[in-house]
Amino acid sequence: MKGDRLVIREEHRKAAGCILSLLLPLIIKSQKAFIVAIAGESGSGKSEIAAVFSEELSKRYGMKSVIIQQDDYFVYPPKTNAQMRRNNIDHVGPSEVRIELLDKNLKAMLEGKLVINKPLVIFDEDRITEETVNFTAVRVIIVEGTYTMLLKNVHEHIFIDRTYIDSKEARKQRAREEQDDFLEQVLEIEHGIISTHKPFADIIITNDYDAHWSKKKSE
Repeated sequence: MKGDRLVIREEHRKAAGCILSLLLPLIIKSQKAFIVAIAGESGSGKSEIAAVFSEELSKRYGMKSVIIQQDDYFVYPPKTNAQMRRNNIDHVGPSEVRIELLDKNLKAMLEGKLVINKPLVIFDEDRITEETVNFTAVRVIIVEGTYTMLLKNVHEHIFIDRTYIDSKEARKQRAREEQDDFLEQVLEIEHGIISTHKPFADIIITNDYDAHWSKKKSE
């Protein structure tokens, strides 16, 4: 998404380093592009951790990566979508996102397709256009977004175990939405949905930004 502003802090670097330690052997072993999904509530650090993870792959191991944002797959552009929520709060949820299209694009990448046409949100202009992404020589694809635990065509799912209450200060710093009582209602609804996705995770990022394999993965 063009126009998004990241606020990267030391804790995001800590989490990305932990993820890298866990996943590096699997990435090296993989014969094709390795797809990682990072999910969590608003302000939990998804975009920031994805950015640092991508940076570390390049800087430390010379691995090319691409970040795909779930935000590009919203049905409506951000400001329009925010207004639709205010018109009807029942609008909030996974149906706001074209998850099936995102999964379809990921499947094509797994099957070896090197050029993908995907949606692209222009935040300041409140519109959705399209971009072409070339995956030649890409070793890791990082998908980040609130509902990415629902994706099927992913090697490893990562869940950030921080609630919208934990992330209040981070949300204020990014200032993507008006911080009011209505937003708190939206975030509470999202919390109720996203918290049920934790059992799908392979890796859990804790509230203090450590990372470990989930119980599901260790069984």
